[in-house]
Amino acid sequence: MFKLLKGRYTVRFAESRSDIEAAQRLRYLAFVAGTGAMAREDGLEADDFDALCRHVLIEERKSGRLVCTYRFLDLEGGAQIAQSYAAQFYGLDGLADYEGRMLEMGRFCIHPEARDPDILRVAWGAMTRYVDEQGVDLLFGCSSFHGTEWKEHADALAMLKHRHLGPKRFLPKVKAPNVFKFAARLRRKPDARRAMLKMPPLLKTYLMMGGWVSDHAVVDPDLNTMHVFTGVEIKSIPPARKKLLRAVAG
Repeated sequence: MFKLLKGRYTVRFAESRSDIEAAQRLRYLAFVAGTGAMAREDGLEADDFDALCRHVLIEERKSGRLVCTYRFLDLEGGAQIAQSYAAQFYGLDGLADYEGRMLEMGRFCIHPEARDPDILRVAWGAMTRYVDEQGVDLLFGCSSFHGTEWKEHADALAMLKHRHLGPKRFLPKVKAPNVFKFAARLRRKPDARRAMLKMPPLLKTYLMMGGWVSDHAVVDPDLNTMHVFTGVEIKSIPPARKKLLRAVAG
């Protein structure tokens, strides 16, 4: 059984329907409530992929409050890439021949009232333990910017274009009907400070691990977001970063 105790927090897999609904309620708070996304009467942010995934819960040890959640979809290799959530939005034929084990991480969110930076650190420590135990070679997912107006994220997107585009052999093709081709359209030199202020925390962590992104962002009006495909090969993570992550995972 996957379980990690770190400081004030317990990390575990969801074990029941009520656990999954707790994750979906937290996702609703993070992704829907007060964000301009399309509301649902049941207060749950749910989709068909929930039944296919393992759901990670990070809870305060004393209170039991759920402060963070995300989900994993295991794939034995690129031949299964079409089963992923990301494949709904991106043409992933470039990864279809990938031979290593793959893990899609999605729906990552932290409770809006939780301010402890250790939560993100613990979340990545738990992910690191799973990646090591399962022999994962490629971690991937969709990293979201809040809001669908690209100009709000221009510096961050320009930074992604100049420093973090994926290898040509893996680069996703356009599939979604509404996209912003930032690599082709943006000519500006990014302001590094503004770029990092606008960069989502999850995406920042991917990039610090040597991660890469697609050359276009998908516009999702239902969730009022723009997201980029994000991948990182475990072998490409800098040794110092691996050491830090494994220190938390241990």
